[in-house]
Amino acid sequence: MVVAALSAVVEWYDFTLYLFMATVIARVFFGHSAASVLTTLALFAIAYLMRPLGALVFGHIGDRYGRRTVLLASMAVMAVAMLETALLPTRAQIGSGAGALLLALRCLVGFSVGGEYIGITAYLLEGAPPRRRGLVVSLAAAASEIGALLAVAVAAITVSLFDGAALDSWGWRLPFLFGALLAAATLVARSTIRESPAFEQEKRAHAGRHAPLRLMLRTQRPGFCRTFAISALASVTYYVGITYVPTYLSSVGGLAERDSLWLSTIAAAVVIVVTPFAGALSDRVGRRFALLLFGVLSLALPVAMFTFMADVTVLRAVTGAVVLAVLAGSIRAVSTAATAEQFPVAGRLSGLAVGATAATTVFGGLTPYLAQAMTDASGWAPAPGVLVAAVAVVVLPVLWWMPETAPVRAVSPRPEASPA
Repeated sequence: MVVAALSAVVEWYDFTLYLFMATVIARVFFGHSAASVLTTLALFAIAYLMRPLGALVFGHIGDRYGRRTVLLASMAVMAVAMLETALLPTRAQIGSGAGALLLALRCLVGFSVGGEYIGITAYLLEGAPPRRRGLVVSLAAAASEIGALLAVAVAAITVSLFDGAALDSWGWRLPFLFGALLAAATLVARSTIRESPAFEQEKRAHAGRHAPLRLMLRTQRPGFCRTFAISALASVTYYVGITYVPTYLSSVGGLAERDSLWLSTIAAAVVIVVTPFAGALSDRVGRRFALLLFGVLSLALPVAMFTFMADVTVLRAVTGAVVLAVLAGSIRAVSTAATAEQFPVAGRLSGLAVGATAATTVFGGLTPYLAQAMTDASGWAPAPGVLVAAVAVVVLPVLWWMPETAPVRAVSPRPEASPA
């Protein structure tokens, strides 16, 4: 379980490193034109769309052949993709074909990340003590933030150590080579883990099942709806409340880009700290109550914080970023366990592939763009917070009627009075 949780560091390092190296990659693979950075970011967006496909493929494999198989296969794909990226020829060497090769490898990374998320979530959930599932599963979410911080650090060190010519010539390869080595080491560590006991039991009981996704679509439709709703709330609070905040502060408040990125680092650190506490809270009070609490807070806090941050000072920016990070990290921590618990063992990965990954793709990739578009069109500072609140309004009724999935601590029964 420790190996599975910590490997989320590698997953998110490899996936986000591309963003932090975007300006360098733009020069190396697409030249010095004004559109090179935009093209580089477009490749990231296309690769992001590969996550649902990867989740579907690996979800089927995991429900048929085991969680361990998915954890090994997805990490092997990632290791190969990162190594090949580090060895890619550049635009100066082969022309425009370099960009096409880069796109293919980024799609491969996105494909593997789709399998990583659902594989780690299911493996941790099925191996954790029942009353500690929220805490244990939330550790994967915290580890992914560590991976993002590691990617920032490695990118910053690389850019600082090399001059422009050396960086564009060969220095840019080192962070990707480091990622490949991390993935290879994780793959070796994963080869020692055992299969999920819950999957082994399910396999023995229903050895003849061959279509887990079809089974889930036929029998677990309410679970798909709840999973999509929970993941939508988690995604919009995370991608608007954390990843979009630096852009908001720079474009609306005029904060320097360097200072905005430092705030992102602070927000990531806050998420790492708050995530296990939120997961543990959901073990004590239940997933439903915890999600309702954070969902209600999502109605008011984002609107208030974006309004508060519009008149930018360092104190206001830090306060708003930290409050939004606490909210987003808490929802993400609880949602990780809550979504996996919506499905039985027989089709858990397939269910997550359709419900959770689809919502993440829509509300993760699209909402920062919508937030900026709404702010530009209206000139209204709270617009991004209103977007979060709108999603919360739709999701809260689903959470209200959601059955509890956590084995919350039972209250000791009141002793009966002695007979007269």
